[in-house]
Amino acid sequence: MAVGTSGGKTFIRPDGREKVTGAGRYTADLASTGMAHAAFRYADHPHARILRIDTTKARALPGVVAVVTQGDLPDVRFGGLVQDRTLFAKDVVRFEGEIVAGVAALTETAAAEAARLIEVEYEPLPVLTDFVAAMDADAPLVHSDWSSYERDEQMVADGNTISYSTIVKGDANAAMARADVVVKSRYESDASQGVPIEPRAVLAEWRGDEVTIWSSTQVPYAARSGVAQTLQIPEANVRVVVPLLGGGFGAKCDLHFEAQVAALARAARRPVRLVFSRQEEFRAIAQRREGIVMEFETGAMRDGRLVARRARLVLDKGAYCGEGGFLGQMAAMHACGPYVIEAISVESFLNYSNRQPSGSVRAPTAPQVCWGLEQHMDEVARELGLDPVELRRRTLIERGAEGPTRQVFDEIGVKQTLERAVEMIRYDRDLPEDEAIGVAVGWWPSGPAPSGAYIHLNGDGSGTIVTGAQENGSGAVMAMPTFVGEELGMEPESFTLLYQDTAAANWDMGSCGSQTTFNSGRAILAAAADVRGQLLDAAAAELEVDREDLELAEGQVRVKGSPDRSVSIADIAGAGTIHGKGSGDVPEVPAGDTGGCVGRLGSETFAAPQLITQAAHVKVDRETGVVRVLKVAAAHDSGVILNRMGADGQVTGGVVMGLGLALSEGTVFDDDGRQRNPHLLDYKLVTCSDAPEIEIDWVQIPTENAGPRGSKGVGEPPQVPTAAAIANAVAKVLGRRVRQLPMTPERVWAASAEVGS
Repeated sequence: MAVGTSGGKTFIRPDGREKVTGAGRYTADLASTGMAHAAFRYADHPHARILRIDTTKARALPGVVAVVTQGDLPDVRFGGLVQDRTLFAKDVVRFEGEIVAGVAALTETAAAEAARLIEVEYEPLPVLTDFVAAMDADAPLVHSDWSSYERDEQMVADGNTISYSTIVKGDANAAMARADVVVKSRYESDASQGVPIEPRAVLAEWRGDEVTIWSSTQVPYAARSGVAQTLQIPEANVRVVVPLLGGGFGAKCDLHFEAQVAALARAARRPVRLVFSRQEEFRAIAQRREGIVMEFETGAMRDGRLVARRARLVLDKGAYCGEGGFLGQMAAMHACGPYVIEAISVESFLNYSNRQPSGSVRAPTAPQVCWGLEQHMDEVARELGLDPVELRRRTLIERGAEGPTRQVFDEIGVKQTLERAVEMIRYDRDLPEDEAIGVAVGWWPSGPAPSGAYIHLNGDGSGTIVTGAQENGSGAVMAMPTFVGEELGMEPESFTLLYQDTAAANWDMGSCGSQTTFNSGRAILAAAADVRGQLLDAAAAELEVDREDLELAEGQVRVKGSPDRSVSIADIAGAGTIHGKGSGDVPEVPAGDTGGCVGRLGSETFAAPQLITQAAHVKVDRETGVVRVLKVAAAHDSGVILNRMGADGQVTGGVVMGLGLALSEGTVFDDDGRQRNPHLLDYKLVTCSDAPEIEIDWVQIPTENAGPRGSKGVGEPPQVPTAAAIANAVAKVLGRRVRQLPMTPERVWAASAEVGS
């Protein structure tokens, strides 16, 4: 439960005790008087036209209090960069988990039976599961009316391609022609899932025209906006509260089921609660990790200089855009990587298919593309006769280097992370023939965004921090009392937190994008500075000294050098009249040159980039294809580390999650778009017994225009290069590449035996 130190003293995160003792209440634990239970009728068809929906039998079932279809709701489409979806299916279903209708009943059993009794007549439509073939001229359209959808003006769309993005720098063709070596590679990544252990849960309750929704969401403000938009009610009438959140990994971003449950509660005229089963958690959500087909071509000189990079990426967006319209552009940046490359031509296609929609899952697109690119870089090194580490030494970005969109970088520690990871793993040592060490490098941006905070001091000298920030297990929100305590000379335990409630605080982006401390931390410090100023003004007047002669320490405002001349913060706070607020300045996104690019959606340059090198020591059984990871050395540049224990925990979790992505986790789709393994029996998560030794170190370079005290994000980068480092080690043992992710025993064995490789 301890998350760090303040003034050398270990303190306990406020939510820690209730989580580890089981006393904490998650959304599924909540109940309300007269509550009904929700269940959904799903499409069960990957692509079909709805000819008829008959809810007669469901409505007649004893205990049923509401049945809702899209015909009962405003005809409103929603989505992120593309408005392409309705709350319940209208006219057409486009993946097996699409919701056709919802029911509310007095028991869970009755709700499930009523959902089953809803009769839906379909006309099957052509099913598109090959997201690469989706661009063929004769491919059936997932959205036949896509041209009528509202979309971001920067989206470049055509047919089943929801977004086309490019990165263009110089003349890649001319540069490739003069290269000493040209290397081509192709890799393919399966889709995968976030799999937070807590399933989604929503409880909605109306009072008049206002609705309060308790939800297991990472983004309550986005959920509030989505409910208001789709139900056509003012945002002021929507309150979203997040109880304890049992993980998310990005899979609980975006609007997810809050509006459907609110619609059922309004129709039922009573509170309604939805709790997903594990199979629903796999099939019905719109936030799985996207499948990607990657092609890389790099031209290099004999001395290792990278003169040209061409890449073509095709991503599976699934049936709807959701909040993931940026995925193609983000993938294009990762196809370049943190390398100095003279000329670049990358194109990225984000395509519709009749599969479950994809979206933000921890560092979206980065682990898959890094897995392909870093193997490609090892292939380039082999053609040049260079050690893979030496090639990276010669080509990684550093201060003053120019990125793929001509962003010029400030002080940056990627080369230091490389050297530290290599040192920790003892890279050059001799190993048995079935063991090897692989190295991979990655990057991830910080996400500047507005945030806000309030601080109230009470008459007894305690305080309340009100923030829009969210907490999904990282502990980032728990840093807030530390910041305030250090600024005001108080103990972190003196403050309580009011957060995860849209009625309490300013808008916040949510627990996503590695941004909680980065953005909310600045707001908290600004609010604390406001309170500090008020305390100093009041104490200066009472003690009859200048503000500059005062300091705050141990719950007192005292004269420097004369601690006996002081006034307590409790006395100044009096009846609770000290209130501070702040938002902090949002850092500017670095400038770049994107004049030759299309599909620009706001990720063309990386603000306060986080750099990562990981090295993996693996053992491969050639006869079975089983890969055992013995150790991972992880060295990160995330700026100044504010809480070493918490930051190390993020890396540990990210590496273990990356281990699953590398070796076992993949969603298997049938040819008709249905998931074959929507449960934990066949979707193989790694467990504690699979975790290797993990050694962690930080290259702490203070970063300008970043988070509090020169910090950057921490949460997403740890997973970015893990699979790639493991892959490069596996290739050293086998002498050939495993070109599909995850690298299951079957695929490793096939590569070893040169079967299908």
